[in-house]
Amino acid sequence: MSNTTIGKIFELTVQKYPNKEALYDVRKNVRYSYKEWNEQVNRLANALLKQGVKKGDRVSTFMFNTEELGTAFFACAKIGAIFNPINFRLMSEEVAFILSDAAPKVVIFEKALEPVITAIASRFDKISFWFIDDETPAYAASYQEKLTSATAETIQAEVNENDVYAFIYTSGTTGRPKGVMHSHRNMVDQSLLCIASQKLEKEDVGLVTAPMFHCAELHCAFLPRVQIGAKNVVLHQFNPKVILSLIESEKITKFFAAPTMWNMLLQEDLSKYNTESLKLGLYGAAPMAPSLVHALHDRLGISLIQAYGMTEMGPAITFLSEKDQLRKAGSAGQAGLNHEIRVVRTREDGPSDPDDVCLAGEAGEIIVRGPSMMLGYYNREEATEKSMYKGWYHSGDIGYMDEEGYLFVNDRVDDMIISGGENIYPREVEDVLHAHDGVLDVAVIGQPDDRWGETVTAFVVKKDPNVTEQDLDEYCKNSNSLANYKRPRKYIFCEALPRNASGKIQKFILRKQLEELFSPGSTNK
Repeated sequence: MSNTTIGKIFELTVQKYPNKEALYDVRKNVRYSYKEWNEQVNRLANALLKQGVKKGDRVSTFMFNTEELGTAFFACAKIGAIFNPINFRLMSEEVAFILSDAAPKVVIFEKALEPVITAIASRFDKISFWFIDDETPAYAASYQEKLTSATAETIQAEVNENDVYAFIYTSGTTGRPKGVMHSHRNMVDQSLLCIASQKLEKEDVGLVTAPMFHCAELHCAFLPRVQIGAKNVVLHQFNPKVILSLIESEKITKFFAAPTMWNMLLQEDLSKYNTESLKLGLYGAAPMAPSLVHALHDRLGISLIQAYGMTEMGPAITFLSEKDQLRKAGSAGQAGLNHEIRVVRTREDGPSDPDDVCLAGEAGEIIVRGPSMMLGYYNREEATEKSMYKGWYHSGDIGYMDEEGYLFVNDRVDDMIISGGENIYPREVEDVLHAHDGVLDVAVIGQPDDRWGETVTAFVVKKDPNVTEQDLDEYCKNSNSLANYKRPRKYIFCEALPRNASGKIQKFILRKQLEELFSPGSTNK
């Protein structure tokens, strides 16, 4: 009987290609063959077992893109521990909420993020903090020492493909993060889907430049390359010049990036670099403008594939193929293998009914189902039941299907803002600003932006007439509850916010005001 776990597919690749280069960590200048990397994974797995981590216990990572994050990913999978990668952009109170909710046994973190952990570590005396760099803080243990004292022997653990493999936190409409639970089998299927869509081969060399804590990078790029036996080049943080140098020196063939990141590459002097090895670019988080598709094809000579999805689905559920990039510009594509999509009419009295399907061109809620669908939200039974009504994941996205069955995404039911590929929920930002003594009322919306897709804009009703934009910006910068990328980039002061009879803010009116304020003929732009 098949029992395909993430740990198993890693071990199968190690058996097939033991001496093939598997991983290059650019920051540390460390290279591993699959055999050498497997030894590191086994050492960490045994070190976690020695620490008392059992099947079902959580292990959190809080770091940028590193070899250690990839190693933890597979070490947890081998012993049946639940992997919990935390967004490195979060502030201390945001991280504290996740640690309280997930209750990990171990947190592995790095020097660049040490201040965030130091601010909250004393509140979590049951967590063992492991530090991957030099000069380990007093409250933490040395990751390297833990590995050195552990054996590299193969682990014999009972892990089932239906076991929970990860908690990946995503914000809900209330702004409270929810732990999305995925099984091993969910993500093996997601990996196979992405191998097929990208035509991945063992000769491919993939660049890891999007954040590894995001399932878009982790499940759509990093894991599929390991499963097929390709090589991963891990870049600590996004840097256009370094990326172009690596494409040349490492002969990068494929990688994933948000449209914003692809656009940043085009701002560099490409004549300085040899990018002939690059064949395919995967993008997601937002549609790509036809002009950018043309520019990437003309200047980098690459084909493009778009993926649309959400954490709850692993994430990819649709793909827009190379041949459709211009013909269906603005579309999210068609359902991936073994996945189904419907656009259904929304209801005010509860979840949309999966059988109330919209006509072609008619807007409704996008609902999806398939083998990569989450098991549910951790400790959130009511939210799980609502979002997985009648066996379909209700995305909260509004869109339509055209006559050919291509999906177009129009808007978000929950008014989510997407900036530089990151999801920002207005409620999180509103809650922080509401706490300012000089703010009476506030509403946050996204403003279209050529570089970032959207930027955060706050409409503010003052309580203190002397409050300035600078005061509020400084307040947000100093908040431990708001990551920097969520901070408003523009404040608009007003006498009152438009509300309906039930008291709900009418954000469509604010969007219209914003459009008028910053229209081409306006002096406010």
